[in-house]
Amino acid sequence: MSSNPEFLWYIPNVVKSGHRGDATTENHNSLETLTNHAKALEEYGWKGALIGTGWGRPDTFTVATALAARTTTFEPLIAIRPGYWRPANFASAAASLDHLTGGRVRINIVSGQDNLAAYGDSEGDQAHRYARTKEFMRLVRRLWLEENVTYAGEHFGVTESTVVPRLEARGDRLHPKLYFGGASEAAERVSATEADVQLFWGEPLDGVRERIERLKRLSRDLDRDLPPLQFGLRITTLVRDTTEEAWADAEAKVAEMAASSGAGWNDHKRTVAVGQQRLLDLHQRGDVLDDNLYTAPGKFGGGGAGTTWLVGSAEDVARSLHKYQALGITHFVLSDTPYLSEIKRQGTQLLPLLKTA
Repeated sequence: MSSNPEFLWYIPNVVKSGHRGDATTENHNSLETLTNHAKALEEYGWKGALIGTGWGRPDTFTVATALAARTTTFEPLIAIRPGYWRPANFASAAASLDHLTGGRVRINIVSGQDNLAAYGDSEGDQAHRYARTKEFMRLVRRLWLEENVTYAGEHFGVTESTVVPRLEARGDRLHPKLYFGGASEAAERVSATEADVQLFWGEPLDGVRERIERLKRLSRDLDRDLPPLQFGLRITTLVRDTTEEAWADAEAKVAEMAASSGAGWNDHKRTVAVGQQRLLDLHQRGDVLDDNLYTAPGKFGGGGAGTTWLVGSAEDVARSLHKYQALGITHFVLSDTPYLSEIKRQGTQLLPLLKTA
């Protein structure tokens, strides 16, 4: 397992402007605007960006394809849902984009509930949902690595299926990495056996340490037959020139959230998953945990990576991220708003401190 950390950003992929305090500009999700984000990520040293998914957002794979075509090194981390795609269709689409981009595709598998009926999907309870996800991930990987695949499972099946173009091995990278999240027992069992990278929300260090240890035990207990599971952190990083300025801005943002009841921040309101609930509950332990993990946004919903923030100068935030790295985190997905200006600020101030450690 590579110990070299990788740093990605976040492209919100939403129809309505002002996401989590972003600038409310016209054409905020036009190809030109999103391309400016992707090109800035290349220019300022980021590896790529997570692109969010969900019914009611622009189609994530289409957005990722357009941005990949406009860039040269930008690597989209494309969030997708097993019920939105069938395994062979998805494996083919991802293999095609990976081929056309020279191996720049990454995939984030999302199992959280969505507006399934709107696109003709249905699923049962949590056990059913994660069983389907597990089968999807296992079959997609087989389709990428094997030819003439025949499989008949509980949820999916293919007969004599060969995905083209065939994926090209690039060093030890045999196929696009499969990122996965989820904090429930069912989710962790899937991650321990099928994921390449487990993504955590911005929990305190003790919580992340505990989960890494548990996932490693699960990987052994469930006889994982893949390379060792890697770990990633998806978190908001609010960086300013000084510690004092950062905290003043963070508190001002939370005051705005309070005044608007978190409008524009929480895109997880339909259902609250186990991992999201863990985040929302953190503020009960205090507004600031560890050195500078700000939990107050969770009082107003926050939503996903917007629920907890690492706040401070570049040195403060880098120090905290190094502590997560010491626990075994090697994939970081950071962001703050306004997204474009923060790509540049944090690329200039924060990334050099993270890459030289």
